[in-house]
Amino acid sequence: MKKFFVIGIPDSPDFHFAKEVEELLSTARIFSGGRRHHELVSEQLPVDAQWIDITVPLDDVFRQYSAVESPIVVFASGDPLFFGFANTIRRKMPDAEIIVYPWFNSLQTLAHRMVIPYHDMRIVSLTGRDWPEFDRALIERADKIGLLTDRQHSPSAIAQRMIEYGYTQYQMTIGEHLGNREKEKVRTISLSEAAHDTSEYPNCLILQASSPLPPRRLGIPDHEFMLLDGRSKMITKMPIRLLSLQALDLYQRHEMWDIGFCTGSVSVEARLQFPHLHITSFEIRQEGRALMQENCHRFGAPGIEVHIGDFMQEDLSVLKAPDAVFIGGHGGHLRDMIHRIYKYLRPGGCIVMNAVISQVVPVDSRAIFETTATELGMTLQSAERIQLDEFNPIIILKAIKQEL
Repeated sequence: MKKFFVIGIPDSPDFHFAKEVEELLSTARIFSGGRRHHELVSEQLPVDAQWIDITVPLDDVFRQYSAVESPIVVFASGDPLFFGFANTIRRKMPDAEIIVYPWFNSLQTLAHRMVIPYHDMRIVSLTGRDWPEFDRALIERADKIGLLTDRQHSPSAIAQRMIEYGYTQYQMTIGEHLGNREKEKVRTISLSEAAHDTSEYPNCLILQASSPLPPRRLGIPDHEFMLLDGRSKMITKMPIRLLSLQALDLYQRHEMWDIGFCTGSVSVEARLQFPHLHITSFEIRQEGRALMQENCHRFGAPGIEVHIGDFMQEDLSVLKAPDAVFIGGHGGHLRDMIHRIYKYLRPGGCIVMNAVISQVVPVDSRAIFETTATELGMTLQSAERIQLDEFNPIIILKAIKQEL
């Protein structure tokens, strides 16, 4: 069985290992870590030490690990189990024995410098990752957020995103080169200041709400959305919108498509109520891009992926397969659209659509939906009927793809 000793270290040349670790270093022969780690520990390694650089692609690194029989000592920054390399070893070599000697992680160090309790802090890593988990923390109104950054997700980029979507009730504490006696710098600034910040990397952040965060709402009034040419009929009305989201069963879903989003009301509402979702929204009208952007900014709904153009011509193979699809518009191609969606819909996923009941509408969308879903072997759910004021009644339709 492969054996690893994973040792956490600070970003400082003048730290000291515990006696137990010093004894381990004196007897080991195979060592590994990043280049910066090698700079920090090289003078404390045996003269005959063999070093394996941790560089991408990691598959090459693990091939080298597999080729040696001796235990491997791996150096990592801070706590190796805190978004660290020990987790990578567990994933790549699940049968390996791993012994960890942790150091303080960077966010612990920053909290200690500022005497900030961190037991209730929401932790998000943006190191080599995109925005979804950070967006989720904002939407869920976390009042204390610890952020691991990278060069792309810098303090200024983070502050700009927060300001863009209206999350301005925070102040930002930045820790640069934590643990490095010569370079360490810690300061707390406003988001407007942080938007122009030029902090050196590496750094980490703690965001704290400096004023009460606005409560999350269940249902956005229709008049608060920017509408297509001001046309109040070109939006899925709030009660129908909420019932449609309920039909989509979004607590259990991960990937939602909103086809024919128009104002973006369904996408925005879904994003705010179910921030764990990844939402991809489609609209054929060019005006849809500006509408979605404005409404996302108004209501603080970052992270919706927008596609403008004919859905029937989209290359859907490059997108994540959905497990929930809302059809807000089909342009007279409902049957073909359902067939196309079905091809990519995950087993157990569902399609939901609202059909108008009207004597003047020449095409019976409900009949097409139900017939097509039945042809594909989908399971139809009981339709829900709702009528608002003087508007025509609406039927909420749902079909589920069979599990494998």
